[in-house]
Amino acid sequence: MTTEGIEGVYLETHNWGRAAKFLQALGYEVEFSTEEGSGMLRNGDGAYVLLAEIPEDRKPEAQVVLRVADAAGFDADPSLDVVQPFEDTHYGTQEMRVRDPDGRIWSLQAPKK
Repeated sequence: MTTEGIEGVYLETHNWGRAAKFLQALGYEVEFSTEEGSGMLRNGDGAYVLLAEIPEDRKPEAQVVLRVADAAGFDADPSLDVVQPFEDTHYGTQEMRVRDPDGRIWSLQAPKK
C-alpha cells in the first residue's frame, strides 16, 4: 500500500489571527480553533491547513501531511528514512514521520483503528 495524496499541510505561525485571515481571504473557512492559538481551515473538500502559533523566537516550519488508508497495511519502502513509525495521536489518527533526501520531515497520516 502507498500514500493516497496530500491530506493537509501543517503550518507554524507567529500570529494565528493574521494567518487565519490570510487563508480566509483565499477562500478557506475555519473548521475549528483553540484557545492556544491553533486551528484547522479548509477550502471545500480539499486538503486541510492546520495552523499552530509558536513563540516569536522560533522559526516557523511547514510540513506536508500525506494520506494513508490503513497504517497496519502500509508497507514502508526500505529506502525511506523512517524518523517515527506509526503512533496514535491525541487528535484521533495514527501518524508516521519520514525524512526526505533534503532533510525535510513529512508526515503520513492514517485513521485510527
